[in-house]
Amino acid sequence: MRQNTFIIKNMKKMRILLACEESQAVTKAFRKLNHDAFSCDILPCSGGHSEWHIQGDVLEQLHKGWDMMIAHPPCKFLAVSGNRWLYNKDGSKNKERWDNRELALDFVKKLMNAPIDKIAIENPISVISSQIRKPDQIIQPWMFGDKAQKSTCLWLKGLPKLVPTDIVDKGEFIEFISKKGVKKRQPKWYFDALKNAKTSAERSTLRSKTFQGIADAIASQWG
Repeated sequence: MRQNTFIIKNMKKMRILLACEESQAVTKAFRKLNHDAFSCDILPCSGGHSEWHIQGDVLEQLHKGWDMMIAHPPCKFLAVSGNRWLYNKDGSKNKERWDNRELALDFVKKLMNAPIDKIAIENPISVISSQIRKPDQIIQPWMFGDKAQKSTCLWLKGLPKLVPTDIVDKGEFIEFISKKGVKKRQPKWYFDALKNAKTSAERSTLRSKTFQGIADAIASQWG
């Protein structure tokens, strides 16, 4: 059972933008605390509350008087796990991949520089650390009650570091042989996401969803 030691007193109702969030996990956590939270994504929301969702380019929303923004920029071209795709088999640069990385970094910079007092950018281990700046904090789902391992970096502006609420074990791992005959080991939640997804887009969406314990901690501690 999760334990939350934070007592919310005289809480100010805030307008909060959840950038690049179609799952609405954090949006709903803030809504439970009576904040005016809205998710925004180019995709329709899967969280069941379209009345709290802005479908479109989040850059068009940054100047609309938000008190806080929690952003989850797409990690496809940012994650260091994708570095192997930066070069072709003959060793030459994959220009399209490098261009997409630059565009992704430019997007992150625009989010970081938004005219909003409180900002958190969330991403896995990525080139944001080397190309922009190192994260203020790295957290794991098992620090917040979910038995899973997923290194999550946070770049913060005007917000404190998150305090763990319920430290549990790191969850199951699956060992398997890949199609290329390579022995691999992955967290079970990640393995299941790869196995159950029908398309690459669906696989990416499942892998990027925010764990509930982290969503609740964000809302209670930053709200």
